[in-house]
Amino acid sequence: MDISLINSYNEQDSSCHRIDARAKFIFTLLFILCIILTPPDNWSAYIAYFITIISLISLARLPGRYVLKRSLIVMPFVLMLAIFIPFFKEGEIAGSYNIRSWNLTVTYDGIQVMTNLLIKAWLSMLGLIWLTSTTKTNDLFHALGRLHLPQVLVMILSFMYRYIFVIIDEMMRMKQARDSRNFGGGKLWQLRTIGNMIGTLFIRSYERSERVYAAMISRGFDGQTRTLDNLNFRRSDIFFIITLVIILAAINIVNLLVLN
Repeated sequence: MDISLINSYNEQDSSCHRIDARAKFIFTLLFILCIILTPPDNWSAYIAYFITIISLISLARLPGRYVLKRSLIVMPFVLMLAIFIPFFKEGEIAGSYNIRSWNLTVTYDGIQVMTNLLIKAWLSMLGLIWLTSTTKTNDLFHALGRLHLPQVLVMILSFMYRYIFVIIDEMMRMKQARDSRNFGGGKLWQLRTIGNMIGTLFIRSYERSERVYAAMISRGFDGQTRTLDNLNFRRSDIFFIITLVIILAAINIVNLLVLN
């Protein structure tokens, strides 16, 4: 699998790409926290967050179609969770539906909560897309380590990223071998074959991890990841993080004053 299929734009050169990875990670974390803590009926704040992240995406010169496509990938999974909220949230009834012996009622409060959840998830995804599309993956993991996140967690994420491509290639080879043997039969036979493939893939992944671990230990691995690139905060990085923190604070302060 080609890595560029996932990281298509993080090798570009723009003002956002040149910012220190730690500054971008801190801003993205604060951006998502502000979105999560925003009250459900505060639509002006959501519009302000959208303008902020779209401005950063434009500065990074990321194609709108690429950003939209990636941001909508996760939305079906969020919708699967949010779709039931209008039916279980108490409040003023917006409509009632009879499905055989079931009486389903939809409330206005439930619709508001569902809409709020979808908007928050989409804005958060835009922030994460901007972060991952403007930061090299190794720099991002290095930044997480420099920010003193648990070393084990950073190590697991870095290995997951490095070997997900190997596992996908292994899966594609197994699929090709299956298709070359005229994969057919009934649904039960197909499910059995797919189950055997999943089990085989798990065993191969486990055995590969054992070999990789043994190779790392034999080369003196001590749990620390060392890179040739050093992260250094520059004046532009400090200016970036201060400016955007002020913008986020101003959005929340203005909306608090308006609500009060």
